[in-house]
Amino acid sequence: MLGALLLVAAAGTLTTATAHTSSATSAPARTVTPLGRVIPAPASVTPGGTPYRITRDTRIVAPSRARSVGTYLADLLRPSTGHPLPLTTHGTGGIQLRLAPGPYGAEGYRLHSGRGGVVITAREPAGLFHGVQTLRQLLPPAVEKDTVQPGPWPVAGGTIVDRPRYAYRGAMLDVSRHFFTVAQVKRYIDELALYKLNVLHLHLSDDQGWRIAIDSWPRLASHGGSTQVGGGPGGHYTKADYREIVRYAASRHLEVVPEVDMPGHTNAALASYPELNCDGTAPPLYTGTEVGFSSLCVDKDVTYDFVDDVIRELAALTPGRYLHIGGDEAHSTSHADYTVFMDRVQPVVAAYGKTVIGWHQLTGAHPAKGALAQYWGLDTTSAEEKAQVVAAAQHGTGIVLSPADRVYLDMKYTAGTPIGLDWAGLVEVRRSYDWDPGAYLPGLPESSVRGVEAPLWTETVVTGADIDHLAFPRLPGAAELGWSPAATHDWDAYKVRLAAQGPRWEALGIGFYRSPQVPWTTD
Repeated sequence: MLGALLLVAAAGTLTTATAHTSSATSAPARTVTPLGRVIPAPASVTPGGTPYRITRDTRIVAPSRARSVGTYLADLLRPSTGHPLPLTTHGTGGIQLRLAPGPYGAEGYRLHSGRGGVVITAREPAGLFHGVQTLRQLLPPAVEKDTVQPGPWPVAGGTIVDRPRYAYRGAMLDVSRHFFTVAQVKRYIDELALYKLNVLHLHLSDDQGWRIAIDSWPRLASHGGSTQVGGGPGGHYTKADYREIVRYAASRHLEVVPEVDMPGHTNAALASYPELNCDGTAPPLYTGTEVGFSSLCVDKDVTYDFVDDVIRELAALTPGRYLHIGGDEAHSTSHADYTVFMDRVQPVVAAYGKTVIGWHQLTGAHPAKGALAQYWGLDTTSAEEKAQVVAAAQHGTGIVLSPADRVYLDMKYTAGTPIGLDWAGLVEVRRSYDWDPGAYLPGLPESSVRGVEAPLWTETVVTGADIDHLAFPRLPGAAELGWSPAATHDWDAYKVRLAAQGPRWEALGIGFYRSPQVPWTTD
């Protein structure tokens, strides 16, 4: 019965009280967002009590270890509210950010709102940051605007206690097929943070472009990064650029996972250095969209010098735990050579202090101890291929789920979607959301599922607006699959909460697909 009531609350059908006015001055009425109408769905929602209203007298109180979260919140609220919102380390009332022991884990939090203020409690700053995202969604969508809005700014009364289902909740951005600037990547990071995602996987190399400067092999970036799909100018990140992306992601409590795809998807590298080719001849740069035609030369010692240098430099730039070595669609590499290559490369990753991630074809070789395999198959993928992944999981390989016909964000919504691909099928919003990661692969131990990642490949994606159109509204569903308890999963409740996000996206300037499956609302 309690679960049913929470779902009703999440759908926004509970009546809430009128917002408390903390000053004598009357303000225009504004509907209070129901406490559970957020994405991802919280683990526990207990609505009730008088809402709090943010006013000119509100202060933000945060301990020194969480000052960055307090600064983030102040920077978010000041432009639209017009309130000073001073940040202090001591005081009562207002918005309190507290670090304290409790059943929150590394990323969980408790949010309580009432007449006297809002208190967010967590064990770690990451939990406070995720609690701030919940607070943000409880405020009117106009809070996202960068000019002063009329308000008022009520927060529904009650308590949320929340923590993630999975520790790995990611999104991938392919910057190889089309290059995206540091500013564009930062914008995507901010969009991911709103929905409590904690991993940004950057696909940094492919046939069409090499996007990260490697000092020991400089032509990778200068030549291999000089084009993209369709023949545009391409581009690459300097090491300073990459460090800035990593820094910015960390400020939003996201970990960057860099990927250098190999032994296939390597034409940009092969075109840059003839010696990496078995015949010693560099192919031309490639601007098309075919796959599976390129391969590093597995028999050459220089190949492993190259791999060692790239991994060494990339690992030194990356403070996170993981380094992704690709391994998909290596159709021009024999299975025997593929196995030899992966057996030699995985220890290199470990030698530089990182944990291997590979696409799920890695399970056809010998995954290293502790490695993660990223499953990108379909519902219709052969039972044999799925069984190979399950067998690896049963022997200790962790699984990140990215089924292409569910959460590949580059799939078209419908046949009429102007951008995107359809090789994995047409993926409308409900199909993208309506599956359970814990029960997706038959026989897969649920304990082996590390999380969910939503990749966005960019063969047809050229602009930031293209990113937004394909990511929204599907990205929040992937985030909910990674965060929320399975018991909260309900399409009919979710689509109402999703519809309520539309005005927020409009305030943020996010152009999204207005799926007919969602009952869109206005602010």
